[in-house]
Amino acid sequence: MNEPVDPEILQRALDRMVSQYPNLSTVLRRGVFWYYLERTSRRARVVPEHTPPCAQLYQDSRSSLFEVSYWNNKINFDVFHVVADGAGAIEMLQTLVTEYVTEAHKLGIERKPKAALDERMEDGFQKYYKTETSSTGTAQKMHAYRLPHRGKELFVFEGVCEVKDVLLVAHEYETTLTVYLAAVLFQAIYGGMYVRDRKKPVVVTVPVDLRSYFPSHTARNFFSIIRASYDFSERTGSFADIIEQTAAVFQRELTAENLAARLNSLAALEHNFLLRPIPLFLKYPALFVSGKLSDFGETAVLSNIGRFQLPEEVQPYVKGFGVFVGTDALQLCTCSYNGRLHLGFTTTMRDPAVIRRFCNRLTADGIQLEIRSNTMYGEEK
Repeated sequence: MNEPVDPEILQRALDRMVSQYPNLSTVLRRGVFWYYLERTSRRARVVPEHTPPCAQLYQDSRSSLFEVSYWNNKINFDVFHVVADGAGAIEMLQTLVTEYVTEAHKLGIERKPKAALDERMEDGFQKYYKTETSSTGTAQKMHAYRLPHRGKELFVFEGVCEVKDVLLVAHEYETTLTVYLAAVLFQAIYGGMYVRDRKKPVVVTVPVDLRSYFPSHTARNFFSIIRASYDFSERTGSFADIIEQTAAVFQRELTAENLAARLNSLAALEHNFLLRPIPLFLKYPALFVSGKLSDFGETAVLSNIGRFQLPEEVQPYVKGFGVFVGTDALQLCTCSYNGRLHLGFTTTMRDPAVIRRFCNRLTADGIQLEIRSNTMYGEEK
């Protein structure tokens, strides 16, 4: 924000925001066969910032699945992924900020949700699930190169630049902003690979907002993924070739047909009559192992969250937005607001060399970049 946050006004704004999104007023329960969300009447309270970014929210069945905190000019909205995906979280945060600024500055904006309550709470996966399945999509997994030297502490890095500058460079390479950033990430990862590791492909997972392909106003989870891979042992490794290969994967996978196949494969688990009667304590080990195996098919994640949009009257009071996601490897989240592109890196790697090489490539391409971090790295004495 462009001014210090008033916690009392923020609390009232939060109360109004929560009333528009009932899925926030839930706790996660462990059932006999599945986990499930249960409504709670407990009021969410605004608190001063007291944890590092992306700190764990879920502790047990009494835990709130989101938190709103503040520090000086900053408002934080932390949300557990089971409640909302990136697009849903953006919508909620935009609502919270609009409610806050409208009251704080008595703007008199008539605030109406973009969709009816039942549309905001619908399950997009169930709405578009078909019993017929297809073999197309991105179900295939491979043993990907894994980034080394991971720890338990999560480090956060921010890069901020002008959207137009990145678009200009991307257009010079005759590609899109997301493909350009993915190619830079591939190259940055390759720069730290040992020769013996180059036989494994680098795989970047890209979440896809399904609302762009299947009409829905849901604020719940409604996304899929594609996996872009590049094998440096079999290809030239030139930046132009990385862009060409990545663009080809995007063009092939980002179709309604392939995404529908992926949607069906995800929703099919819930409709599987053989899995339904199996108790959760037997399902959990299999789900845990499946998740770990999926991790071996991924090197890093690049998520283009999209553009934050606020009413014109609200914009002068808001300086910028940033998005971060908890990870045990490396994730880059991008979002934009008022012509500024925010690059939000989270990583458990002790050495931020990949991020440094990524930023160096942007600046080498003429993009002016402001960099921030929640920690300081230096030579040990």
